[in-house]
Amino acid sequence: MSVRKIDGQSFHQAVRASGATLVEFGAKWCPPCKVLLPILDELQQEEGERVSILQVDCDESPEIASEFGVMSMPTVIVFHNGEPVDKYIGLRPKDVYQQAIARYA
Repeated sequence: MSVRKIDGQSFHQAVRASGATLVEFGAKWCPPCKVLLPILDELQQEEGERVSILQVDCDESPEIASEFGVMSMPTVIVFHNGEPVDKYIGLRPKDVYQQAIARYA
C-alpha cells in the first residue's frame, strides 16, 4: 500500500472517521514535496492499516487547501477521528511523522 492521491470530491470520505489520517498537501512542481513523498510511502508500508496517508495536490484542489489554511508546501495535517489535530509546515524528518502516528493511531 502506498500514499493515496485524493481530490476535493473524495477528501471528506477519505479522511478516516476513526483512527489516524495524515494528509500531505503539496504540488508536482514542489521540490520538498518530492523529497517527502518517498518518506510517506515508506511510513505507509511500515504502519499498514494503523494509519491512512493521503496526498492532495494544491493546484488541483485549491478549495481543500484553502479550507485547512495551507499557505506553504509541503504541509502535513494529522487528523484523528476525522478532526485536524496537528499541522506540520515544511519538510520534517521521518521521526516527526512517526511520533504523530504513535500519538493518534
